[in-house]
Amino acid sequence: MTATDQRRSAPPRQNRRASRKGGSKVLNAVVGLALAGGAIGLQTLMLTSEEMGAPLTYTGAVKDEVSAGRFSARVDAISSARAIDTGDKTIEAGKDQIFLVVQAAATVPKEPLHLEPAELLTADGKRFAATDRLDKSKTLSNPWIQPGWWASGVYAFEVPASVLPGARAVFSIPTSILYGEPYMPEVEVDLGLDDAAAQRLFTAPKDVYQLGDKR
Repeated sequence: MTATDQRRSAPPRQNRRASRKGGSKVLNAVVGLALAGGAIGLQTLMLTSEEMGAPLTYTGAVKDEVSAGRFSARVDAISSARAIDTGDKTIEAGKDQIFLVVQAAATVPKEPLHLEPAELLTADGKRFAATDRLDKSKTLSNPWIQPGWWASGVYAFEVPASVLPGARAVFSIPTSILYGEPYMPEVEVDLGLDDAAAQRLFTAPKDVYQLGDKR
């Protein structure tokens, strides 16, 4: 299945952004007061049901270590390829598409966890799932993310040229009833792809990307 096939048909979900310097503390305080005040507080905040379920997004750029509270993520590099050698087999991108390979890393401050499969957020708000042709065990979603260690891995997106300019990688974690967070955290990394950079990635990809290649 290509990334185009996996594109979500639902309208782009809204999110609430937080700066990396205390934004989440302020928002959590506001939300706490709203919950304590019940319906009156919620009416005051004028939040829709969609907004209530939206993630709290922490943003950064390539090479930034972006902390989202329960986890931190970083994009180390991006590249493109016509095919990916997984070690077991070689998978080729579909017609008029390439694999956008995102080399990333993650860590946690306390509780070990897994990352959800990453998403590619386009400039116009569409979301592409990481390709399911690359087994999850080959990606950064496979290892347990442990405190004090940065786990490294990749995600690959099978995409046409049109989605690359302005694209961002989005990292999230599974929801858990053990945490009372009103908003689940996610990390959104701007890949720095203007029109020229996006064109270079699409027109000059590697013939084959070898998993484990850090270049």
